[in-house]
Amino acid sequence: MLEINPGLIIWTIVTFICLSVVLAKFAWKPMLKVLSDREEKIHGALEEADRARAEAAEMLKQNEKNLARAEEEYQKMIHEGKAFAEKLKEDIVTKAKQQAQQELKLATEEIQRNVDAAKLQLRAEVADLAIKATEKILEETLDEKKQKQLIDSVMDQLPKN
Repeated sequence: MLEINPGLIIWTIVTFICLSVVLAKFAWKPMLKVLSDREEKIHGALEEADRARAEAAEMLKQNEKNLARAEEEYQKMIHEGKAFAEKLKEDIVTKAKQQAQQELKLATEEIQRNVDAAKLQLRAEVADLAIKATEKILEETLDEKKQKQLIDSVMDQLPKN
């Protein structure tokens, strides 16, 4: 059944060796070159991915720094706004107090003028009543000069309040 044929074995070995030589010269080198190129591309892609990852991490750090700086500026602006509002409030309160004091002073002066005017009017009426009472007592009419002298003397005797 199974026979060993030495001619077939030799031709098989020769064919295998020739095919190996032809494949080594024309197929193995280009295939190994393609595999080597592919391996280099994969390594390059991995290095590029690592570089991109490192760059993304750096950008993330920079963004976090920028965000922290923006938050700090925001807090600073809020603080400055509150300080400005407080100062503005104090200025408004101070101006309102000054205006109220000014109005109170003006009102006090107005009242004092009214009191002084009322005193002068009261004095004139008292003087007039005194003259009329004196005329009745003396039963004579005083001339203008005598009236003025009498009024001045009575006024000098009255208290100054």
